[in-house]
Amino acid sequence: MSEDAQKLAKAIAKIAQKDGEYPILQSHMRLYRSSDPSRPMPCMYFFGLGITASGRKDIMIGNTVYPMQPGQVMLPPADLPVITSVTHATPDQPYLGLWIDLDIRLMGELAIEIPAPKPAPGDELSCVNVITLDSGINDAVIRLLELHETPELATHLLPVIQREITIRLLHGPLGACLRHHLAQESPIQRITRILSWLRENFTQDITAANLATRAHMSGSTFRQHFKSVTGISPLQYLKQIRLLEARQLMLNDRVDAGSAAFHVGYESASQFSREYTRMFGAPPIRDIRRLRETVHSASEISTQSEIIPARHTI
Repeated sequence: MSEDAQKLAKAIAKIAQKDGEYPILQSHMRLYRSSDPSRPMPCMYFFGLGITASGRKDIMIGNTVYPMQPGQVMLPPADLPVITSVTHATPDQPYLGLWIDLDIRLMGELAIEIPAPKPAPGDELSCVNVITLDSGINDAVIRLLELHETPELATHLLPVIQREITIRLLHGPLGACLRHHLAQESPIQRITRILSWLRENFTQDITAANLATRAHMSGSTFRQHFKSVTGISPLQYLKQIRLLEARQLMLNDRVDAGSAAFHVGYESASQFSREYTRMFGAPPIRDIRRLRETVHSASEISTQSEIIPARHTI
C-alpha cells in the first residue's frame, strides 16, 4: 500500500469506525468500511469518483471486471448498473473506500477555461477508467474528510475543494477522456443523455429502436455505442434499473412485490419474480427480508448504498 493510500485509509477509519456506510458533508461524500468480504451486490454508479484506500474490491460493468486495489480510483462516465463485491477485508485490515459526487456542469465549465493537456503517447479513450490516485487529489480528499469535524467551515470550503479536485482531474491522465465525454455531440454524450432520460422514464414501454431515434443514431450504431458506455445492451440496462427501483420501493416504502413490479413497468408478476431472482440471488420477499435484517443490525448507519438517487444529469 502506498503512503498516500495509507494516509487516506487512516483519515477514513477515523470517521468510519464500524462497518457500514457513512454519508458526510451533506451526502456529497460517502465512506464505506467492511471487515469481511461481501457477496456480489447489484447497484447503480453515478457520475463521481470512487476510491479504494485499503482492502480490495471488484466492480463488474457488463462482462468486464475491474479489480480495485488500495490507492486506485474509478470514474464512471454515466449512470451505470454495476455489481460490486469486497474481495479482501479482515477486522485488522478492513476494506475502506469512499465516493465523491462530481458536478458535471462545473466540470464542463472548467473544461472550457482550462487548456487541454497534450495526450501521452499510447493514451486511449476508455468509457470506464481505473487509475492510480495522485498525491494532489489524495491531499484534497483528505482535506474534505477533515471538514467533517469542522461543519462551520464545510459550507464555504466544500465547493472550493470540489473545484480543486475537478481541476486536477482535468489536468491529469483522465483529462482527455473527460473532455471527450463532455463534448456536446460526441457519441458518449448522446448515450449519456439517453441514460439520464431512461432514469426518468423507465416505466414507459421502451424499445431499442425508440432510443436510437431519440439519440439520432441508426439502430446498429446506437447499440454499439450504448454497449461501449454501459457494457450491456439497452434492454438489459432498462431491466436492471427497473429491478433496482423495485427493490428500493419494497425496502424503503414497504410496497409489496406485485405493486412494485407494476410500478416499474412489468406486466407479468411471474416474469418480474424470475428476473429479480436472477439479478439479486433470491426471490423478492426473501431478498427484502434479508436486507431488512441487515438494516436492523446496522441501524445507526445509513444502509442505502445499493441504490443512490441520481443527482447529476447531462
